[in-house]
Amino acid sequence: MFTASREDYLRGLYILEEEKVTIKSIDLAHYLDVSKPSVSEMVKELSREGLISHKRYSSLNFTPKGRKIAKKLTSKHRLIELFLKKILRIQSKRIHEEAHRLEHAFSDDSINRIKKLLGNPKKDPHGKPIPS
Repeated sequence: MFTASREDYLRGLYILEEEKVTIKSIDLAHYLDVSKPSVSEMVKELSREGLISHKRYSSLNFTPKGRKIAKKLTSKHRLIELFLKKILRIQSKRIHEEAHRLEHAFSDDSINRIKKLLGNPKKDPHGKPIPS
């Protein structure tokens, strides 16, 4: 079981990877609004767990296992955003933060039901693809 913090780091790296080719620890620190030492510690842990590969002063890269988990987390977040927007009609400016809180609590079964309820959408409310 992953902690919310681990999930945040993996999803953050996935989001940054969608936007850039090379991701450095400092990019992740800025994205998550955490300190560089915090990122360094988590990078070591994620590397030990076989979720990312990283060498000192080089880019952060997913292992196949890490990418699969990050993709699933990103899909979950984006489906929740769409659910909040379309079904609950939450204001657009609030859906990201609300989805961030909920993504750590929803089970895979609930997410699959939300996905089905929404008609297996391909994009989130911001137009970003929902990973399959």
